[in-house]
Amino acid sequence: MARLADYFVLVAFGPHPRGSGEGQGQILQRFPEKDWEDNPFPQGIELFCQPSGWQLCPERNPPTFFVAVLTDINSERHYCACLTFWEPAEPTQEAVCSEDAAGREEEAVEGGSGRLSPGTSGPPGQLFAPKTLVLVSRLDHVEVFRNSLGLIYTIHVEGLNVGLETVVGNLLTCIIPLAGGSQLDSVEDGVRTISLGAGDRQVIQTPLTDSLPISRCSVALLFRQLGITNVLSLFCAALTEHKVLFLSRSYQRLSDACRGLLALLFPLRYSFTYVPILPAQLLEVLSTPTPFIIGVNAAFQAETQELLDVIVADLDGGTVTVPECVQIPPLPEPLQSQTHSVLSMVLDPELELADLAFPPPTTSSSSLKMQDKELRAVFLRLFAQLLQGYRWCLHMVRIHPEPVIRFHKAAFLGQRGLVEDDFLMKVLEGMAFAGFVSERGVPYRPTDLFDELVAHEVARMRADESHPQRVLRHVKELAEQLYKNENPYPAVAMHKVQRPGEASHLRRAPRPFPRLDEGMVQWIVDQATAKMQGAPPAVKAERRTTVPSGPPMTAILERSSGLHGNSARRLEVVRNCISYVFEGKMLEAKKLLPAVLRALKGRAARGCLAQELHLHVQQNRAVLDDQQFEFVVRMMNCCLQDCTSLDEHGIAASLLPLVTAFCRKLSPGVTQFAYSCVQEHVVWSTPQFWEAMFYGDVQTHIRALYLEPAEDRDPSQGWEEPAEEERSALDVASEQRRLWPTLSREKQQELVQKEESTVFSQAIHYANRMSYLLLPLDSSKSRLLRERAGLGDLESASNSLVTSSMAGSVAESYDTESGFEDAETCDVAGAVVRFINRFVDKVCTESGVTSDHLKGLHVMVPDIVQMHIETLEAVYRESKRLPPIQKPKLLRPHLLPGEECVLDGLRVYLLPDGREEGAGGSGGGPAVLPAEGAVFLTTYRVIFTGMPTDPLVGEQVVVRSFPVAALTKEKRISVLTPVEQITQDGLHLRSCTFQLLKMAFDEEVGSEKAELFRKQLHKLRYPLDIRSTFAFTLGAGHTPSRPPRAAKDKGPSLRTLSRNLVKNAKRTMGRPHITRKKYNPPSYEHRGQPPEDQEDEISVSEELEPGTLTPTSALKPSDRMTMSSLVERACCRDYQRLGLGTLSSSLSRAKSEPFRISSVNRMYAICRSYPGLLIVPQSVQDNALQRVSRCYRQNRFPVVCWRSGRSRAVLLRSGGLHGKGVVGLFKAQNAPSPGQSQADSSSLEQEKYLQAVVSSMPRYADTSGRNTLSGFSSAHMGGHGKWGSVRASGRSGGLGGDVGSRLAGRDMLGPPQANGAPPDPGFLRPHRAALYIIGDKAQLKGVRPDPLQQWELVPIEVFEARQVKTSFKKLLKACVPGCQALESGPTSFLRSLEDSEWLTQIHKLLQVSVLVVELLDSGSSVLVSLEDGWDITTQVVSLVQLLSDPFYRTLEGFRLLVEKEWLSFGHRFSHRGAHTLAGQSSGFTPVFLQFLDCVHQVHLQFPMEFEFSPFYLKFLGYHHVSRRFRTFLLDSDYERIEQGLLYEEKGERKGPQVCRSVWEYVDRLSKRTPVFYNYMYAPEDTEVLRPYSNVSNLKVWDFYTEETLAQGPPYDWELAQVSPEPPEEERPDGGAPQSRRRVVWPCYDSRPRVQPDAISRLLEELQRLETELGRPPERWKDSWDRVKAAQRLEGRPDGRGTPSSLLVSSVPHHRRSLGVYLQEGPVGSTLSLSLDSDQSSGSTTSGSRQAARRSTSTLYSQFQTAESENRSYEGTLYKKGAFMKPWKARWFVLDKTKHQLRYYDHRTDTECKGVIDLAEVEAVVPGTPTMGAPKTVDEKAFFDVKTTRRVYNFCAQDVLSAQQWVDQIQSCLSDA
Repeated sequence: MARLADYFVLVAFGPHPRGSGEGQGQILQRFPEKDWEDNPFPQGIELFCQPSGWQLCPERNPPTFFVAVLTDINSERHYCACLTFWEPAEPTQEAVCSEDAAGREEEAVEGGSGRLSPGTSGPPGQLFAPKTLVLVSRLDHVEVFRNSLGLIYTIHVEGLNVGLETVVGNLLTCIIPLAGGSQLDSVEDGVRTISLGAGDRQVIQTPLTDSLPISRCSVALLFRQLGITNVLSLFCAALTEHKVLFLSRSYQRLSDACRGLLALLFPLRYSFTYVPILPAQLLEVLSTPTPFIIGVNAAFQAETQELLDVIVADLDGGTVTVPECVQIPPLPEPLQSQTHSVLSMVLDPELELADLAFPPPTTSSSSLKMQDKELRAVFLRLFAQLLQGYRWCLHMVRIHPEPVIRFHKAAFLGQRGLVEDDFLMKVLEGMAFAGFVSERGVPYRPTDLFDELVAHEVARMRADESHPQRVLRHVKELAEQLYKNENPYPAVAMHKVQRPGEASHLRRAPRPFPRLDEGMVQWIVDQATAKMQGAPPAVKAERRTTVPSGPPMTAILERSSGLHGNSARRLEVVRNCISYVFEGKMLEAKKLLPAVLRALKGRAARGCLAQELHLHVQQNRAVLDDQQFEFVVRMMNCCLQDCTSLDEHGIAASLLPLVTAFCRKLSPGVTQFAYSCVQEHVVWSTPQFWEAMFYGDVQTHIRALYLEPAEDRDPSQGWEEPAEEERSALDVASEQRRLWPTLSREKQQELVQKEESTVFSQAIHYANRMSYLLLPLDSSKSRLLRERAGLGDLESASNSLVTSSMAGSVAESYDTESGFEDAETCDVAGAVVRFINRFVDKVCTESGVTSDHLKGLHVMVPDIVQMHIETLEAVYRESKRLPPIQKPKLLRPHLLPGEECVLDGLRVYLLPDGREEGAGGSGGGPAVLPAEGAVFLTTYRVIFTGMPTDPLVGEQVVVRSFPVAALTKEKRISVLTPVEQITQDGLHLRSCTFQLLKMAFDEEVGSEKAELFRKQLHKLRYPLDIRSTFAFTLGAGHTPSRPPRAAKDKGPSLRTLSRNLVKNAKRTMGRPHITRKKYNPPSYEHRGQPPEDQEDEISVSEELEPGTLTPTSALKPSDRMTMSSLVERACCRDYQRLGLGTLSSSLSRAKSEPFRISSVNRMYAICRSYPGLLIVPQSVQDNALQRVSRCYRQNRFPVVCWRSGRSRAVLLRSGGLHGKGVVGLFKAQNAPSPGQSQADSSSLEQEKYLQAVVSSMPRYADTSGRNTLSGFSSAHMGGHGKWGSVRASGRSGGLGGDVGSRLAGRDMLGPPQANGAPPDPGFLRPHRAALYIIGDKAQLKGVRPDPLQQWELVPIEVFEARQVKTSFKKLLKACVPGCQALESGPTSFLRSLEDSEWLTQIHKLLQVSVLVVELLDSGSSVLVSLEDGWDITTQVVSLVQLLSDPFYRTLEGFRLLVEKEWLSFGHRFSHRGAHTLAGQSSGFTPVFLQFLDCVHQVHLQFPMEFEFSPFYLKFLGYHHVSRRFRTFLLDSDYERIEQGLLYEEKGERKGPQVCRSVWEYVDRLSKRTPVFYNYMYAPEDTEVLRPYSNVSNLKVWDFYTEETLAQGPPYDWELAQVSPEPPEEERPDGGAPQSRRRVVWPCYDSRPRVQPDAISRLLEELQRLETELGRPPERWKDSWDRVKAAQRLEGRPDGRGTPSSLLVSSVPHHRRSLGVYLQEGPVGSTLSLSLDSDQSSGSTTSGSRQAARRSTSTLYSQFQTAESENRSYEGTLYKKGAFMKPWKARWFVLDKTKHQLRYYDHRTDTECKGVIDLAEVEAVVPGTPTMGAPKTVDEKAFFDVKTTRRVYNFCAQDVLSAQQWVDQIQSCLSDA
C-alpha cells in the first residue's frame, strides 16, 4: 500500500528579493510540515508551479492545471500536480510590478490557454496575482490529482460548506494499493474508492503490472502532433542517447509528449535527465553535455536557437529539427519500413481503402485511448523483434549472493547479422540497455508482457511479416492487454466530483484563499498514521517465476553471403582437407588447400574448421609433425584474418582453446604451440573479446558447479551449443535463486565461496592465456606488438574500474624490480603486464572477487609473463634451427646487352592490383596473380619474375617489368602475404608505361634490404646528370676507346657550344667563331641556371658583322663547316622536299622564291630552343629577326614549318606573345625614332614580319589584301555560307571571339556534323584572310589587328601542361588501379576514364588540328602561337602536317616529322619526362604520348593511310620515356650539341655497335620483321584526312590497358624473342606429338605473337620453306612488294580484281575518308573490315579525283561494289549551286541501297561530285524558280529537298519527270 499524496503545498506570488520587476513564488503553507521519513520534501517546487516566471496579470485568467515531474537523487520521480488560479493583487504585490507596467501588458497568459474577454470583476487598474495549489506524489494518477485539486478550488470558489482542512487531511492520509491488481483476491483489492469528505467519490484502479508504463492517450497525441516519421526519429534519437527538446505553449502537452516518448521506449528505461517542464530560470540546463528529454514553453524558443546538438520537436508546429552535426541512425531494415507501414495502418486505416472503386462502409476507428495502446503495441513488437533471443547471449557470472549478469554484445550482433548496424550497436552500448540487462537478465523474477512476447511470439511475428491483416490483429491483441493493464475494471470507473460553475473565475471571489489550520490537518494525519501502525504491514506479494528464454536467435534479415555462399560441398572440402592433414596425406591436403583457403572466407566454413579441429584434440593436447603443424597454423591464420576485433561470429573464441592445444616438438623439452604463430590478429589485443570469453567460461564452470555429477560434462568444450534437453546456465541460476532463501546461512556462505574461487581460478587461467597470445615469439619484435591495435592505445586510456589503480602501481614496481636487463624486452613485458592487469581489475571487480584475491592476482601476473618469456626464448631459438620450407627457386630475368643488375633478386610476392586480368576474375583465365618470386633492379628496368602461388595454375612464369625511368609513383604499403597470411612491408610502384608492381616483401627480406632497394631505385630514376642515364652508360661500355668526359659546368656556355660545333665539323678550319659583344637572351624556364654562371655565356650579336648575315654574301669557311652539319639535319631535308629553299654556295636562290633558309640561329644565339636553320620570308633581313624574336615567349618567333603542295599556304609556328609589360623590358639594339615607345617599335617589327609572311604567299603577293577581300560586302559575310554563323560584324576580332568560343565549347565551325566530323570543306572559300593566327585568348591582346585585314586572330582556350599532367595521373589510376574498385564491372572504369578528361583533351587537339587543316586546304596560311611554343603548339602543328601530307604517314616521313617538330624545335623531353634530379619536382607530363594517342585515333579511323602499324606508335610511346635510346633525351638541339650527341654518329663507328638512336633500331628491326609495317597501307596520293573528333568516336588506346605477363612489355624486341617454345609432348610409345594446340590466356600470352595475322604467318612460312630448301631467305619486304605488284597487274584488264585477289579497290571516296575501321579479329586469320555506321553526308572533295583509281588496293573483294548495282533511279536534273552560284545540269543517281542521292557531271562520269544523305532529308516540297533558273521549264517542274544542313533547289526537264523524282525520293524515305 502507498500514500496517494505525500505533500499538499500552497504557493503564492511574492516580491523578488533583488527588487527586479518579476516576482517569485513563496510557499505559504505546506502539509505535513514535517518531512516523511521515507520521502523528504522536494526542493524547488516554487519554480515548477509557474515555469514561465511569476507575474501579475491585468485580468483574471481561468484556472490552469498541469503535472510537472521532479527526479530526486535516488532517481525516484515525484509528480507535482499544479492548479493555478488568479486573485486580486494586494497593494504590496502591485507595488512590486508598478516598475514593470509596460512589459506587464504584453505578458503571455500562463499555461498557454487563450485569453478570455477581460473580467468586469475589478476596477480598471486592478491587477491579479497567481496562486497555485500543489500536490506532490510518487504515484502517477493524474486524473485523481486533477479532481482532488479541482475539488479544493471548487469548495473555495463556490463557498461550499465543507472544511478545507478536512479535505486536505483526507487527501494526505489516503492509502491505495500498489500495482499488481491481478495478484489480489478480489475486485475490491485492485480498485480503491476514495472520498475526500465533500460528498465526492473517486475510483482508483491500480495497473496490473508495475513494470508496464501508464500512457493514457499521450502516445496517440504525440503521433497526432508530429506524425509517424518524426516520432520514429525521436524514438531512435532517445534510444541512441541524443538530446531531445520539446516545445509547446501548453504545459500539459509537454508532459504528455515526454510521457508518451518514455512509454515507447519500454522495455528500456530512460536513465538520463528527464524534465517534462523546465522552468525559465533553469534554461541553462539545456547546455548540459549529457543526453536529456526536456520540455520548454514555446515562448522561450529563441533561447534554444544556439543549441547545436539538440533535436528540437515543436509540438504545436508538428516539426522535428535535427541539427547538421547530429546523425540519428535509423532502425535496421526491414524493421524500419515494417514499423512505418504498421503505424500508418493503425493511424490511418482508410489509407488502404482510399483507392478502392467500391470502398466498404467506414468502420468506426478506435477511441483515442485504444489507439494509444495499439501504437504502443507496434513498438513492443518492434523491441521483441530487435531483442529476440537476447537471453541466449547473457552470461551468468555469479548467482549468489546476488546475480551478476553480462551481455555478450558481439555474439548477439553477429548472430542477428547486424554487426554493421549503427543503430543497434549504439543501443547495446547505451545506459538504457545496461539497465535492461541488469533488471531483465535476472533469471528468477516476476514476468510481464514483454517477456512473454520475446519468448513465445517471435515465430508468429516472423510468419505474419507478409500478411498486414494478421500483423494488425496481433497489434490489437497486444493493445487489449495493455489497455486491460491500465483499466483492469472498466465497469467500476465512475467518478463523482463537484466542479465550479461556468465562468466562476470571473465572479468576484468572496475572499482570498484562506490560510488553513495546520493543527487540524496535522491531527487528521497523525490519526491515520496511528491506525496504520496497528495494522500488519502490506507485503507486496510478487509471483516470481523462471523467465522463459525463447527460441535461439536468427538473423534479422537472411542475407546470402555473396560470393562465398557456404554450400555443403565447401564444408566437405574443409573436412576432407583436415582429415588428410591428420592422416598424413600431405600431397592430397596440398591440392585441396587453395580451395579450403577460399572457402574459409565464409562463416560456416570457419565454424566447421573449428569443430573439425576440436575432434583431433585429446586431453587438451595434440602433438603434430612439422608439416601438419604448418597446415593447421595456416588454416587458423586464414580463419582469423577475417575476424573483426569484436569476433562477432565466435571464430576466435572457438579457436582459443585450440591454439594452446596444437603443438610440435622442436627438440627434447622444447615444444612450440600454435599460439606463437597466430598472434598477428587484431582480435587478441581487444579487451572486449577477452572479457566476453572470460565471462563465457566462468558461466560454464558456475553451471557445472550446480549441476548433478551425472549431468556434468567437460567444461572445456564450451564451443558447443548446449543440447536442448540439457539445462542452460540461466535455468540452473533460476533454480538456485528460488532455493536461496530456504538455505541455511552456512550453506549460503559455502556457495558464495565456491563461486568466488571459480571466478578467481578462471582469472589466473586467462592471465596465462593472454600472455600466450600477446607476447611475441621473438621478443625483439616489440615494434610489431606496439603497432597492434589495442595495446598501445590502452596505455593512455585505462579501462580499469579500480580507482586506486592497484594494477598500475603493481605494474610499475614490476618494471623497476623485475631484474630484466634488456630494456626492449622489458618494454614488451611491461605493456603485456599492464594490459593483463587492467583486464583482471575489470573482470574481478565486476564478478565480486575479494580484494585479497585481487591483490594476489596482481602479484602473480608479472611472474606468469616472466615465465612465459623464458619459455619463448628457448622456443624461438629452436624454431630458428628448423630447416626452412623449400621456397621456389628464383628465376633470373633475361637482360639486354649492356644492362646490368644493380640489386639481385629480393624475394617478394606480386599481388593483384585493381585490374581483373591476371587474377582470374570475370575476364576468365587462371589466377596467375598473386605470384611468388623476386624483384630485380637493373640499370634499365625494374623486373619481377616468379610463379603463381595457386598450385592449380601450373608452372607458368610471370614477368612484369618497366623501365626505371618510367617510374611515376612509389609508396610504402603494409599488406598480407598470400601464402603465410602475415602482414609484411611492401612497395607500390607505378610507371607511366602503365605497369604496376604491388609487392609484399618476403619475411627473409629485412627492412634494411627493402630500404636499400628504394634508395637505389630513386637514384636510378633521378640521376644527377643526364650522362648517368642508361642510354649513355650503355654505349660507354661498348666503346672503351672513348675517354670519359669531364664533369661539365652547370651552365653550358656558348663558348663550349661553338667549340663543339666547329670540332664536329671535322675541325677543318682553325678559328672558332666567337664574337665580342655580349647579348644574353632570356633563358627559358626551369633551366635551373644560377645567375653567376650566366656570365660565362658569350653570345653572338649578329648585328656586328652584317656581312655574315646578308643572304648574298658567302659564308666564312668555319661557318660553312658548321652549316654542312646543320644541313644534314631532318629539318633541312624536309624543307628541301617541300621546296621551301635550298642551300646553294651563296645560301640564297633567286629572289622569286618567297621563303629562304636563314642561318641566323646557327649559333643558337637568337633562340636556344630552335634549330640552327630556319625558314623565314625572303624579304625579312636577318638583323630584323633578333628584334622580332623579343615579342615572343622564349624568343620563339614565327617560322615556317610546312607548305601545302596544293594551295601553297604555309603553316607557321611560334611561342605565345609576351604580355605588353614584358615587351617593354627588352631594349632594342637600335634605338627607335624619337617619340615612339619601345613597345610600339617591337610591335611594328612584328607587324612588318607578319606582313612579309602574307606577302610571301603566291596569291597575295601580287594584289593587296584589301582588293582580294573587297568583292564581299559585309552583308554577304553575315548572310549566307558557313562563316556567317561564326563571324561577328567586325573583321579583326569577330572570327576570333566566336571561333575560339566554339572550339572551347567543343563545337566545330559551321553546323557540326555527326561524330564531330569537320564541316564541308568548301565552307571557308567565300571570304578568308591570308593568315590566321591561332593563339591563346589571354595572349592575343598584344597583337594589333591588321589594318589591311589580311590576317585574323582566332583566340582559343587550350589546356595547359599541368592539366595534361593531372589528367594523365587520373588516366593512370583508371587504367592501372592500385586496389580493387568498390563497384566491379566496366562502369567504374568508364567513370574514372571520364573523370580523367584525357579523351576530352584528345578531342580538343584533334578539333583544333582539323580546323587548321581546313584553313590551309582553303589556301589561307596559319600561324599556331600557343603557350611557349613547345608543347601544345608542337602537338597541333605535327598533327596538322600528318593529316595534310601523306608523306608524314610513312615510316620515313613520321620519323622526319618527329625529328623536325619535336626534337629540333625543342620539345623539352627531359623536363617533361623528369629525367634528372632537377626535374623531379616538376613531375611527368606526357605531351608527346598525348600526340601519339591522337595519331592512334586517326590511325583507327583511316587504317589504310598509314604505312606504320599501331605497334609502332606503342613502341615510340614506350621508348620515349624508357631512356634506352638517346633520341629523346635533353630539351633542344642546342643541348644535344653541347653534350656532343648530335653529330657523333658519323664516321666514329667501327664495326657493329649498340643502337643509340631509336630510329636506327627501328630500321634494323624493320629489315628483319614486319612488326612496324601496316599491311593495309593503300594511300590516296593527295588525301587530306579529317577525322571525327567527338569523344564518342575516340577509343581508349590499348597501350594503356593491355599487358603480357608471360614476357613483360613487348617493346624490347630482343627480350621478347628469348623465351623458348614449350616442347610438344611426345607420346609414350614414341609416336607423333598428340596435339599442336596451345592454350592462349588473355593478359598472360601475347596474342599477336602466339597467333600472328595471316600475312605475317605466310611470310614466316615462306622464310622457313626457303631455309629448308637451302636458299638464303628473301627479305620479307621484297616478298611483300612482289606480291602487291602481281596483284596490281592481275587486277588491270577489266578494271576489277578477281575474287581471288588479295586486295582490290572500288570503295567510293567518301566512304573511306570518313573512316574505315580495321578491327583485329578475335581469332583466326581473317582481318574483318567494318565501315563506320553513322557516316555523315559531307563528301570530302579534296583528293576525290583519285577515288576511282582501279590501281589502288583498298578493300577486300567481298566489299567490292560497282556503281551500276546500286542505281535505283537516275536521270538529269538542274541543281542550283551553293550561295551565289548558277544552276547547272547534272546527272543524278538515287541509290536506295546506300540511301543516297549522288550527282555526276554527265552520264558516263565515274567520279561522284557530291552526295546528299537521305537520312538527313526532312521534306521534299514544290519549289519556285529563282534567278538564273532555266527559262523554258514549267514552274511545276521545280522542287526543293530540305535537309538538316541546307535546302537543295532542283528543276526537272518537265512536270512529269519532276513528279517521278519526287515520288522516288519519297518512297525511298518511307522505306527507311
